[in-house]
Amino acid sequence: MSTTATMGEMANSAVEFYPKATRGGGREDGSHGAGDFGVTLKELRELMELRGGEALQKIQDSYGDTDGLCQRLKSSTTDGLSGDPADLERRCQTFGQNFIPPKKPKTFLELVWEALQDVTLIILEIAAIISLALSFYQPPGEDSESCGNVSAGAEDEGEGEANWIEGAAILLSVACVVLVTAFNDWSKEKQFRGLQSRIEQEQKFTVVRKGNVIQIPVADMVVGDMAQVKYGDLLPADGILVQGNDLKIDESSLTGESDHVRKSVDKDPMLLSGTHVMEGSGRMLVTAVGVNSQTGIIFTLLGAGDVEEDGKEKKGKQPDGAVENNQNKAKKQDGGVAMEMQPLKSAEGGEVEDREKKKTNVPKKEKSVLQGKLTKLAVQIGKAGLVMSAITVIILVLYFVIDTFVVEGHAWVTECTPVYIQYFVKFFIIGVTVLVVAVPEGLPLAVTISLAYSVKKMMKDNNLVRHLDACETMGNATAICSDKTGTLTTNRMTVVQAYVGDVHHRLIPDPGQINPRTLDLLVNAISINSAYTSKILPPDVEGGLAKQVGNKTECGLLGFVLDLQQDYTPVREQIPEERLYKVYTFNSVRKSMSTVVKLPDGSFRLYSKGASEIMLKKCSYIQDPNGEPRSFRPRDRDEMVKQVIEPMACEGLRTICIAYRDLPSNPEPDWENEAEIVTELTCITVVGIEDPVRPEVPEAIRKCQRAGITVRMVTGDNINTARAIAAKCGIIHPGDDFICLEGKDFNRRIRNEKGEIEQERIDKIWPKLRVLARSSPTDKHTLVKGIIDSSIVEQRQVVAVTGDGTNDGPALKKADVGFAMGIAGTDVAKEASDIILTDDNFSSIVKAVMWGRNVYDSISKFLQFQLTVNVVAVIVAFTGACITQDSPLKAVQMLWVNLIMDTFASLALATEPPTEALLLRKPYGRNNPLISLTMMKNILGHGVYQLVIIFTLLFIGERMFNIDSGRNAPLHSPPSEHYTIIFNTFVLMQLFNEINARKIHGERNVFDGIFSNPIFCSIVLGTFAVQIVIAHWGGKPFSCAPLNIEQWLWCLFVGVGELLWGQVIATVPTERLPCLKEAGLGLEPGEEEGEELAEDEEEIDCAERELRRGQILWFRGLNRIQTQMEVVSTFKRSGSFQGAVRRRSSVLSQLHDVNTISTPSHVALSTATANTSPAPGNASGESIP
Repeated sequence: MSTTATMGEMANSAVEFYPKATRGGGREDGSHGAGDFGVTLKELRELMELRGGEALQKIQDSYGDTDGLCQRLKSSTTDGLSGDPADLERRCQTFGQNFIPPKKPKTFLELVWEALQDVTLIILEIAAIISLALSFYQPPGEDSESCGNVSAGAEDEGEGEANWIEGAAILLSVACVVLVTAFNDWSKEKQFRGLQSRIEQEQKFTVVRKGNVIQIPVADMVVGDMAQVKYGDLLPADGILVQGNDLKIDESSLTGESDHVRKSVDKDPMLLSGTHVMEGSGRMLVTAVGVNSQTGIIFTLLGAGDVEEDGKEKKGKQPDGAVENNQNKAKKQDGGVAMEMQPLKSAEGGEVEDREKKKTNVPKKEKSVLQGKLTKLAVQIGKAGLVMSAITVIILVLYFVIDTFVVEGHAWVTECTPVYIQYFVKFFIIGVTVLVVAVPEGLPLAVTISLAYSVKKMMKDNNLVRHLDACETMGNATAICSDKTGTLTTNRMTVVQAYVGDVHHRLIPDPGQINPRTLDLLVNAISINSAYTSKILPPDVEGGLAKQVGNKTECGLLGFVLDLQQDYTPVREQIPEERLYKVYTFNSVRKSMSTVVKLPDGSFRLYSKGASEIMLKKCSYIQDPNGEPRSFRPRDRDEMVKQVIEPMACEGLRTICIAYRDLPSNPEPDWENEAEIVTELTCITVVGIEDPVRPEVPEAIRKCQRAGITVRMVTGDNINTARAIAAKCGIIHPGDDFICLEGKDFNRRIRNEKGEIEQERIDKIWPKLRVLARSSPTDKHTLVKGIIDSSIVEQRQVVAVTGDGTNDGPALKKADVGFAMGIAGTDVAKEASDIILTDDNFSSIVKAVMWGRNVYDSISKFLQFQLTVNVVAVIVAFTGACITQDSPLKAVQMLWVNLIMDTFASLALATEPPTEALLLRKPYGRNNPLISLTMMKNILGHGVYQLVIIFTLLFIGERMFNIDSGRNAPLHSPPSEHYTIIFNTFVLMQLFNEINARKIHGERNVFDGIFSNPIFCSIVLGTFAVQIVIAHWGGKPFSCAPLNIEQWLWCLFVGVGELLWGQVIATVPTERLPCLKEAGLGLEPGEEEGEELAEDEEEIDCAERELRRGQILWFRGLNRIQTQMEVVSTFKRSGSFQGAVRRRSSVLSQLHDVNTISTPSHVALSTATANTSPAPGNASGESIP
């Protein structure tokens, strides 16, 4: 009971932290609230801390029994609350709302402050400030000659007074970059919050109000509500069980105990929020909601801890505090959604070894394929940039020093010092500018924009993405393991054949064809032995199909009762749910459901239904045509399987057997001994239920197969049904080489003599396996794990899985991408998934593949464009500086280029809409280089073109245009036309190359579909307009002199040349360029698995570590505190209720594995390994080596 104790202490401390946590609902309110209700908030809170026997004792002592408590809360166990708005409002006032307040989002100013933390920007700011300060210093006039030719020509056009402009312009452009970054972060945060609130609104729960069963949003639940809990629910509030059937709860999210806890009214009636219903059903009286529920108390505590932490940060070390915030920003924003369900990494049952594994290695899902590749690339580019910029500065300084003091022979005079320093600052600024251009800080921005844009659009395609990186992983998917029911089929079950009284009816029989006694048994068996929540309602639209509510198979059977011109409602009214004596609910092990009712004479009758092969084994009798049971021997059974069940199954029908058994009242049977009870049954009927294939599925599967994705069907149905449906869908084609297996054969084949699973055995099966029938959730998990761990194919398989049941949780978590069903899916499945299919339709998965590939392509397009600019700008600045002691592209111009190529280009290229053509190629695979050979060819080809043009202009441009040379201009000289032409040409070449970058597979038509992307067009035209303004009126700040029309036309001509040159490059076959191969692979981000990942992480860690030793120590300190808080074992494998999980994103982002998407220097932080975690990247996500 240790956990209980701790929870108790936590709860009490939370009361002290938050005496007024709910609106005016603290103790004071609570105690006078007792006037309204016979129980106070504090009493209920204390009651919910008890478990088992203690809780029952307390209920008896204080309230007599649960009904007593119910009366005090002015509720009814049968009718629930009245639903009167004033009453509901009063309950909210007294006991709080079912809502845990989220953390405040960051303000725009905080985001600006974080964007300013960027190291390169800080260096630039400092340099600019020094430059500004020095420009106001006037050395004594007549001595200035003695400083050599340093200041000659400075006063040419009275421009001396304008020396401050360069410094100011740099500061201004830095401000521009910072605002753009902050705005991007802000809109991203806003998008995520919108997404979260949408997920929150979607979560509903069933309650009884005024005797009607209705579904209400979780946030509207109040204390006193009568909630119906069923298999697969995630409990949204604390409560006390009033009536239960075979209820088992997984409380591991609160207690860490992986065994399922059996709940019953007389032994342990306490149900806690955030726990999962694994079996059974029942009704509970809600006793605590929101911040007063057990989960809420924990959040409140964590929240309180958080507030203190922030205080410490602010008082303590300002710079570190700032940096720390800044990491959290990176985590929280992308964590916003990514974190949403992050804490759910270990397998649902919470097996110990899984948890151990989690501590030791980086979880596989943690770092998506793309992030791993980008991280490595960014680090490599950053290092190269750093080296280049350092060399640039050193060469400039040496050249100047030698030229001035050795060649010219000047002595260092004190009054000239500021002039010299001004030179050094200028060199330094040039160096930093080279670095700024070299470091691709646009990468994380491109990734984020692309993902956020895709996620937003995927909502329209019925994909609700919960982990951002799932979207991109989906593009690499090579296998999809899909459920059958509801995903490939419509999930509208209808009985189309029946075998009753020795007759196989191919169509629904006339009621007159069935013996009245058998008919009566049949109607009772179906009406009573199905969840009372399953019912058939009149259609919404006249002439439409009747609405099926609840379990679809049961609805199919109830529809059968209506087709027989009978009615199930009177039967249910006669025997309401409370009078059911014992219910064995359906679960994946039983594959059947049974209900016991007490007959008027005191004896019992058991009704049972389930999968026909399983049920027939338990039948010893069968109803004959006269409505009398006759014996049913094994050989009759085999006969029936051959004559009835197999023919039905081959037509793709699900076969369900309905049976009953009478039991004596004396002695009363031992209801716990299920095997003795559910046996010797009498078969009433076997029905064939059809679940038609969704019309759009065969086409969607064909697209998948064309795109190199293997679709496998994993279903609980029998093998013949499964095979028939698979053939209809196009998963299997006659004449293909494939295998269809049943769960038990599959298990036999993959296990050795000791019963252990062997990977080699799985490897023999999975490549050809297309259908796995009669499979248990464990089989599904084994198959997914087997495919992922397989090494027989050179590319590691990327597996997507669909699931809807609670038991699919482990497989959904294990898969690279888990899809949960939005309509039929249980909360547990949604919790374990990465993407929710809001329409439960397989064709939406194909859309997800398309979007995933599109994200990958968008990033590649951006990379191709960005790297061309990087290579050219760095080489130009470097060689220019070495040969002419001055970079042809000035600092402010470089920052403008940086802004176009980073921010705007990432927006333009990352928002390209996907096309069907994406599905015509095979997946990229996990270890393919990010920069393909074709891309490498384009980057180098365009780089050469641009360098040739720029160096031609630089060295003979003045002769071509007959203008003054801009080379070797002294400090503060006015801008020259010569250098303006170079700058203008450079920018125009980038603009036209941006159009080239739209295609990365060597396509010829780069304009294809350009108008379907208005963002792209407006950015290109907008940049062009701004460039005209800058070149013409930029003046001193941009070092631009106005150009005449002829010069402009030449610049444009060279720019358009980029498009023509692109065609030339496309003509050169990639295979003919052996030199490229190294280049393409030189950037290859090594494989993700195993030691290589560790090395990879090492490389990044070192790069990070050199930068932020202090920051890491500070971060570790914080992590320690949080780890200690976490020891409360609350969140061993948090699966807390969905509403809260959204809020948790902010609280736990420090506590749990976080996916930082905005940071190429992505590092997986795991609480267990907190002491070794380096900090994630800095604010704008720039990775600095």
